[in-house]
Amino acid sequence: MAEGKLLVGVDIGASSIKVVQLKESRRALSIVRFGHVDLPRDTIIDGHVMNPSVVTEALQHLFASSKISQKEVAIGVYGQSVIVRKIAMPLMTKDELAESIGWEAEQHIPFDIKQMSYDYEVLARFPEEQRMDVLLVAAKRDEVSDVATIVRDAKLKPLVVDINAFAMQNALEKSLGSLPVDRTIAVVDVGAANTTINVLSKGTSAFTREIQTAGSSITEEVRKRCNLGWEQSEAYKCGAQGGLVPQDVNAAIDLACGNLAGEVHRSLDFYLATSGEADITRIYVCGGGAALAPLCRAIEEKSRRPVEIFDPVLAFTVDPKVDEAALRARGPQFAVALGLSLRRIREVRA
Repeated sequence: MAEGKLLVGVDIGASSIKVVQLKESRRALSIVRFGHVDLPRDTIIDGHVMNPSVVTEALQHLFASSKISQKEVAIGVYGQSVIVRKIAMPLMTKDELAESIGWEAEQHIPFDIKQMSYDYEVLARFPEEQRMDVLLVAAKRDEVSDVATIVRDAKLKPLVVDINAFAMQNALEKSLGSLPVDRTIAVVDVGAANTTINVLSKGTSAFTREIQTAGSSITEEVRKRCNLGWEQSEAYKCGAQGGLVPQDVNAAIDLACGNLAGEVHRSLDFYLATSGEADITRIYVCGGGAALAPLCRAIEEKSRRPVEIFDPVLAFTVDPKVDEAALRARGPQFAVALGLSLRRIREVRA
């Protein structure tokens, strides 16, 4: 359960920071402020901030330029230090679960439990089988602390720390009205350094995975095969170079998109093989990679499932003062930030 004022969503990604502020009315949720700022290369590697002062300054600039005065924020974490597991446990009461979850966490987290922050949620109870499914989430305490410190140094107040995979799930739920309970879908967030996969079954998260093949991998393939600089390769990938694109560049983009689509396909096949689910009926793609038509085509071809670009902005009204064209041009990139902006000041376990 959640009460109180909505938080500002802050998505600190590997290549950029995105922020969103919502306003609640009786009729709808409106986007009243948003912002985006690029970060220098290698500022963040695998979710770890290598240059904290750069991120702090970028946050301060972004909040000032976006005219966001609210300081209470929700932030997301991601990377190899984040662990998500769905575990089966004997049926027990809320108090019994609180007492035993620490021992269960030690069995399922491949790191020293003393170095981890963890949380949990009951997904489903099966009284007739005397068991229940529990979602266990953990992140390295130092990583969470480092990001929170950077945000505080920017004169902000981080009140909620979420997992990026769940933030984009919240945004998708808002977009669809509710998550389907009669079929299985997947949402794939293709960022600069990470591709996050979240499979949703019976209305809840059933499987998450992060792979290191992502947008930067496509740029690197263009750079390597076409003997170009990084900036020019990135411009060609994003369609910002102008004019005709050389044939070898298009070939490199297609090859890299096929490799990434193959990684996504293998992850989804692994889930189906280990879960017993019949099939995944649709794949939603968001993040910066959603703008790459060859990538969406490749995922559809490799997986043999319909692919839809997920633009979370469409689920909200947009305040007249907002530059709506600029916002919609980057719509799929704001999935995590919008999911975070749906969180509230007081979060209480149900």
